[in-house]
Amino acid sequence: MTKVSKPPLKIRLCGPRGFCAGVDRAIQIVVLALKKYGAPVYVRHEIVHNRYVVDGLREIGAVFVEELDEIPPEHNGQPVIFSAHGVPKSVPADAAARNLFYLDATCPLVSKVHKQAMRHQRLGRHVILVGHAGHPEVVGTMGQLPPGAVSLIESEEDARAYAPSDPGNLGFVTQTTLSVEDTAGIIEILQERFPELAAPAAESICYATTNRQEAVSVAAPGCDHFIIVGAPNSSNSKRLVEVALRAGADKALLVQRAAELPWDELSPGSTQTIGLSAGASAPEIIVDEIIEAFRDRFEVTIDLAETAVEDENFLVMRDLRDIELTREDMAFVNGSGQA
Repeated sequence: MTKVSKPPLKIRLCGPRGFCAGVDRAIQIVVLALKKYGAPVYVRHEIVHNRYVVDGLREIGAVFVEELDEIPPEHNGQPVIFSAHGVPKSVPADAAARNLFYLDATCPLVSKVHKQAMRHQRLGRHVILVGHAGHPEVVGTMGQLPPGAVSLIESEEDARAYAPSDPGNLGFVTQTTLSVEDTAGIIEILQERFPELAAPAAESICYATTNRQEAVSVAAPGCDHFIIVGAPNSSNSKRLVEVALRAGADKALLVQRAAELPWDELSPGSTQTIGLSAGASAPEIIVDEIIEAFRDRFEVTIDLAETAVEDENFLVMRDLRDIELTREDMAFVNGSGQA
């Protein structure tokens, strides 16, 4: 019998992709807390926007709650962890009032945005926050300041319509996971309308968002399809889909697992080059799963489209640094290849 040859397929694999340092740190905090304090460890909201990660943590003893009043009184001594997106000041205050032991897994780059917003207010400026209404990071950032101290701008239309009471005394910050290009357009309009608008002391859109968007924009031209691994409620993942289309991919889609791949659209003859990247909260193990799914059907050649090398590492809080984190502890998201 002759072996049936598979059709050829090129995958342009983006680098950087997947977990950023803030997401990695948040997941490590939950894993280390479970090792140190035992189950259950409570987590307020999703620790990061990825169902696979959340389910994996749940399997080892994490309990996810929407609000702190869901924690049984008999478990007050167990830690509750705040998500990487950050929380309003009212949340740790509520935890303290309930005598809860909490660990704050807010990404340090989100905390930096909080500090920039508070700095604007301290200098007497009204704060403009560019971001998406209802996103946990936006809720957390707005919650650092008193009601009415922050105005949310979501689009260029909002920027054109914005009518502040004191146009000469404004400062802006942005959500960390926005489209770099879209945000630049919004800021440009605001700066044209309000020449004295004060910028934050440091860039608000984080390095991981910028790097992943740059890699996708380089890889996208000539791609028949561009696949982004990520969750539908992940802002940075959805932005990568938009970037891929804008940069020249014929089609782009967001998938959570290999099972969601539309094989009827990826059939031999209709697809020759696939772009592949992952949002900052998507684990590498799913990227591997998707590549293997393609290998089952195609003769795959992988080209690496790498535009930056990330070596950032955010330490966990001191309470957890005495616990060893092993490669096996993180294998559920990283596979067996890395810790």
